Amino acid sequence: MGEENCRETISSEELFFFDRKPAALPMYEVLRESLLAGIPDVRIEVKKTQISFFSKHMFAAVSFAPARKAKDRPDPFLTITFGLPRRIESARIDAAAEPYPNRWTHHVMIGTSEEIDDELLAWIGEAAAFAGGK
Repeated sequence: MGEENCRETISSEELFFFDRKPAALPMYEVLRESLLAGIPDVRIEVKKTQISFFSKHMFAAVSFAPARKAKDRPDPFLTITFGLPRRIESARIDAAAEPYPNRWTHHVMIGTSEEIDDELLAWIGEAAAFAGGK
């Protein structure tokens, strides 16, 4: 699909991604605005199954990938994925895997915009710095 540089307005590709799950769009808008405001030179790339955030390299993505069993998922939900050099021990982390030594992929499922808080944004900021150091 498309790629966009740091623009204030949401792209048609981003809107289309939420066409089948429009109730999740407000959560994405809060996350997007926070990342664009807090991380320099963010680029957004929309694919069929996820929206990725890049600086030098990809540091985070949002998707509708189920990180919990159906009965435990909020409705609507977004799954936020990011990579760090360490495993985060938190009840907020729905899944974590170490696909490569010292590279942990974390998945956090959110159901409200309020869950996009300082803690989550700090983890994503750390992921951006980690990705930028590659």
